[in-house]
Amino acid sequence: MKIDVLTLFPEMFAPLQHSIVGKAQEKGLLDITYHNFRENAEKARHVDDEPYGGGQGMLLRAQPIFDTMDRIKAKNARVILLDPAGRSFTQSFAEELAQEEQLVFICGHYEGYDERIKSLVTDEISLGDFVLTGGELPAMTIIDATVRLIPEVIGKAVSHQDDSFSSGLLEYPQYTRPYDFRGMKVPDVLMSGHHENIRKWRLEQSLLKTYLRRPDLLETYPLTEEAQAILTKIKRQEREKQNGSTDC
Repeated sequence: MKIDVLTLFPEMFAPLQHSIVGKAQEKGLLDITYHNFRENAEKARHVDDEPYGGGQGMLLRAQPIFDTMDRIKAKNARVILLDPAGRSFTQSFAEELAQEEQLVFICGHYEGYDERIKSLVTDEISLGDFVLTGGELPAMTIIDATVRLIPEVIGKAVSHQDDSFSSGLLEYPQYTRPYDFRGMKVPDVLMSGHHENIRKWRLEQSLLKTYLRRPDLLETYPLTEEAQAILTKIKRQEREKQNGSTDC
């Protein structure tokens, strides 16, 4: 995959030289190029200006972005604008981006963008309902979440399939050695070697965690007959707990 990043602060992306993303670059599975668009600014290297019509703050000018994009060979690339007003980033969208051959990220600063910049863009993306000082941190987050899904980047191709949100549910609890750590023991079912019982336990735990923490995910999750029965039991048990607490 080829990734181009338009940013005023290329040095902020140093963390991407490490861990999984760094190894992907070393293996030749990923090529990231950073473009400081200030270098292409015509007006005394100024990349921002006051908004027409008045208002607070400064806007990112169109010219430096357009000229930088002209220098990038991105004919069929997904061009992503990091914007708090954009589409919320999700695991399913990361899976979608991982299928692309080239991604371009435009990282803004200041109060906002000259609207004409958006004519270059295929996707406007937000990490959530909050505002950051610039688009660099969101870009790094999206790159990390996307690159780990590229085939051969992670050692085992199935290692990310049970991640939270990949299946539509939150991930079940996991444990490793030792069996007993400071009195906290691994659930017996995981020590049983009974694969079917382990599968059922993991499904129940995923449903329980999702029901308690992100019930909104269950509204669109395609429940099997087995999962529906487990969820019904979970809801009954949780109601009984609440009633018990109320009675006390």
